[in-house]
Amino acid sequence: METAGYVSLTRQAGLWKEMQTVANNIANLSTTGYRREGVVFAEMIKALPTEGGNIAMTAARARFSDPSQGGLSQTENPFDMAIQGRGYFMLETPDGNRLTRAGAFVMNTAGELVNPDGLRLLDIGGAPIFVPPDAEQIAVAQDGTVSANGRPLAQIGIFDVEDPNAMLRQSGTVFDPGEEPVPVDDPVVLQGFIEGSNVNPVREIARMIEVQRIYELGQKFLDNEHERIRTVTQTLGQRA
Repeated sequence: METAGYVSLTRQAGLWKEMQTVANNIANLSTTGYRREGVVFAEMIKALPTEGGNIAMTAARARFSDPSQGGLSQTENPFDMAIQGRGYFMLETPDGNRLTRAGAFVMNTAGELVNPDGLRLLDIGGAPIFVPPDAEQIAVAQDGTVSANGRPLAQIGIFDVEDPNAMLRQSGTVFDPGEEPVPVDDPVVLQGFIEGSNVNPVREIARMIEVQRIYELGQKFLDNEHERIRTVTQTLGQRA
């Protein structure tokens, strides 16, 4: 394969990764707290032996998450919570503490607040939040303070990181902070609300169509290049 073929292949590989990312975004349109994901393309340029010539290879080696706020939906569930503005909830996982914007929580058999996967929600001090089994009225203040029957129990930890690019997506809505998270000053926690996905369906579908068309053009170029090389090889073989 000649240089043009290798360049086209790197471009096709990057477009395929972007198509997978766009498809995953569309699949998570209704996922609570989901952050839209994008692909970052990098280009490597190298000079060729011929004067004024160079070659550019592309790669999609990094991904980023869109930090914009998702829409808020009222549920009236006392254990549903949404963060307005900066910050993430902290979850305790087997791999260490992780961050999430998905605020749909339930109470487990031990009386602790957990997410649907059973991961415990942590307070501002890094401890699980326990709700007494006889609690009849659960209230969550704007600063994250949880009260039962008018008695404060704990303050939900709302954290953020200095460098958002250091965060790594561990699963759909759970992130490895990549650095030591810090508490958010003056957080805004809304009880009885959940934050939806921040994916714009119209934009994602338009991008999917665009990527598909570009990919098809690249594939057509590769097919033409293959046919050209085959024709040249056959012609040279006949002359020999």
